[in-house]
Amino acid sequence: MQIRKACEADIKELTAIYNYEITHGTATFDCEEKTIEDRLCWLHAHNQGNHPLLVCEENGQVCGYASLSPYGTKDAFTTTVELSVYVAVNFRGRGIAKKLIDNLLSMVRGDGKTHLVISVITSGNAASVGLHKRLGFTFRGSIPEIAKKFGKYLSVDIYTMTL
Repeated sequence: MQIRKACEADIKELTAIYNYEITHGTATFDCEEKTIEDRLCWLHAHNQGNHPLLVCEENGQVCGYASLSPYGTKDAFTTTVELSVYVAVNFRGRGIAKKLIDNLLSMVRGDGKTHLVISVITSGNAASVGLHKRLGFTFRGSIPEIAKKFGKYLSVDIYTMTL
């Protein structure tokens, strides 16, 4: 298993992992599948500054990815990043998400550009909540019924880590 920076050659697998979650899960509130072109723009916005995008690869297959993205568009938010992590269904439960996040955090810890990492987790996602707690993230609150997907209202829990 190898953790490395994502590159354009990974885009089909990255898109497939994300689109699966769009159509089958609630970890993302996107409702329409993304195209390769959409995800290329997303990929090109990463791996610069304090916005790394890492993949986990096993036997030549991308089995998961994690990224730190801008939290907001306002200038004062530049030291805050939002964490996202997705693992392909057949690779879940193997510690891949933890390895990806550990690597991301080690890349930005002490970089002088990153102060706060925020994770917005769909309420009820016990696996993600447990992982964030084990990594040292702190629960900051919930926003009830902020989104509607698959015909039901969903809430989110906010977790943060100060670096």
